[in-house]
Amino acid sequence: MFELEFVTLLLQNQLEMIMGSTLAKCAAIDLAVQWVGWSVASALKTEKFYDLAGSGTYILLAHLSRLWGGNGHLRQNVQTGLVTAWGLRLGTFLFLRIIKEGQDRRFNNVRDSPGTFFVYWTMQALWVFVTLLPTLILNSEKRDEPLGPRDYIGWGIWGLGFATEAIADQQKWNFKSDPDNAGTFIRHGLWAYSRHPNYLGEILQWSGLFLSASSVMRGPQYLSAVSPLFVWFLLRHVSGIPILEKQAMKKWGSDPAFQTYIKNTPLLWPFPKFKGE
Repeated sequence: MFELEFVTLLLQNQLEMIMGSTLAKCAAIDLAVQWVGWSVASALKTEKFYDLAGSGTYILLAHLSRLWGGNGHLRQNVQTGLVTAWGLRLGTFLFLRIIKEGQDRRFNNVRDSPGTFFVYWTMQALWVFVTLLPTLILNSEKRDEPLGPRDYIGWGIWGLGFATEAIADQQKWNFKSDPDNAGTFIRHGLWAYSRHPNYLGEILQWSGLFLSASSVMRGPQYLSAVSPLFVWFLLRHVSGIPILEKQAMKKWGSDPAFQTYIKNTPLLWPFPKFKGE
């Protein structure tokens, strides 16, 4: 009888520890935000605030994890600030874009199906948590280390990625806003070196944030390297590039100029040896 009570108490304590951890609380809030967003979006049959909710959740969880971590080390403050800068810029850009265009073609067969829409919002919760995992681990870590090469290199990579994504987004926005470009495709600026420079910038940013966060990681925490790999895989093979490439081929596949652009411009990484990657 005593042994059963001991085991029950032990399991209870373990459950309380898990549910009380920063990572568990962030995961719960992440899901709650996305599911509330789904309920509203499903009722209104709109995807207009889908990306805004996603980027807002990144910012919220970054700040909550830093608050709950209770340390406020410089590395944590910088990391949280960089996530905030990324979220504010990209979230605002994506929201303004969908307001301007009226809809997101990814949701053409989704917005009227609550069940499928729920899957999309739940997948966004997964995307947020996995991508942000190195930052959550960093902000939860009470141990601090002096700033070193990994931090400066990581922040430099983030800065390069931030600039690349922001410039690419603005170039395409300006291009599509010019009536003279209606029915044509962008091939100047950063888009002359990569067919998807905005996604390249996204991958670089999360790679840089993992590198800096790894300065205080130990053991299994290094598995959070899945963050930039996850971003690369989804953008390269699932939700980003494959969809856009298919749409582009459908619109301009018979255009000789587009065929030349496809032949001479790398898909993602702006180096000849990476063509086709």
